[in-house]
Amino acid sequence: MAQKSTTLAQKGMTKGVRSLQWLLSIAAAVAFIAGYVISLIGGIWWPDNAGLIVTLVIMGLVVGFLNITGREIIPYLVAAIALVLVGNTDAFTPLNQVVDGLGERINDIVHMMAIFTAPAAVVQAIRAGIVLAKPGDLADGDTKERK
Repeated sequence: MAQKSTTLAQKGMTKGVRSLQWLLSIAAAVAFIAGYVISLIGGIWWPDNAGLIVTLVIMGLVVGFLNITGREIIPYLVAAIALVLVGNTDAFTPLNQVVDGLGERINDIVHMMAIFTAPAAVVQAIRAGIVLAKPGDLADGDTKERK
């Protein structure tokens, strides 16, 4: 009888862990989508709002810790680098000649997206560095053994 109750307890614990994992994955997905929606809205109407910027940084950290898998690290970092670089320039300013203020609004939106993306990129860069620093199998092309 004790064996059967242990098995039931283990099943209950497994179910609880799965529920927590599901909840965290939903929270991460919501943070990811909401971060870009907030970036869009904030970039249009409140590009210099400190509270909005802090919110985007926190949401970016949530995305960085919960939403990016090991296979997605490098593509995410490449996309984040491009977004942060473009977000910190005035690349869309020439559009002001087409519609007054259009280029500035797009610059503000992309800048807010960069603010949201940068914390997640830092988390993933650290994660990639830790993976690279671990001793392990020889990488392709390495001819000397690690000591």
